[in-house]
Amino acid sequence: MAHQINNFIFDIDGTLIDTLDMYMPAMIEILDKYGYPVAPDKVEQTKHDLFGITGVDALRLAGIPEEKIPAMRDDWFKLAYERADRTKVIDGIPEMLQALADRDGAEIAIATSKIPEEFDKYFVNKYDFAKLFNVAITSADTEKHKPAPDPILAAMERMGADPATTVYVGDTINDLKAAHAAGVKFAGALYGSAKPESIADADFPLEKPSDLLKI
Repeated sequence: MAHQINNFIFDIDGTLIDTLDMYMPAMIEILDKYGYPVAPDKVEQTKHDLFGITGVDALRLAGIPEEKIPAMRDDWFKLAYERADRTKVIDGIPEMLQALADRDGAEIAIATSKIPEEFDKYFVNKYDFAKLFNVAITSADTEKHKPAPDPILAAMERMGADPATTVYVGDTINDLKAAHAAGVKFAGALYGSAKPESIADADFPLEKPSDLLKI
């Protein structure tokens, strides 16, 4: 017998809001400033490859020595926050979230790589639909981050959710890996993904946000 999915856990960047232009050009500029320039023909690929994970992990993958990461991350995020006006809500997201929030027995939660201050200032205080979430896991809530399952498991624990009735909604391969490692189904936000081909194996491929209401 199929289990009814009634616990929905969401990533934020690329899933609920489009933040690529806020974060990633700033990262390329900071890498250049610190003497780690990205070759022009690799810029677009790098922006997409390092998007949607913690800032520290992104800089590690970019090959930055550990001792330089804290200062570079701070500079990167400072520059990105100056460009917060480049973010936009993905079409159809507020309506889809409201429909889930209104559904009997459904619970919605967040599991994000964002740090708490960033989550509060640039998500909770910025978007009305953020108030629909009663549970939110940020990077401060777990020691390990996606693709490890820890953020999703932490959200499920707070929700009292059963893996069999839970789906994680995200836009990157790390989201897919984290969901499956947590023992839950994965809904792939093809509509917002920088690399939709990387999540083609999603249990539920979403061409648009409202597709989530059909599962």
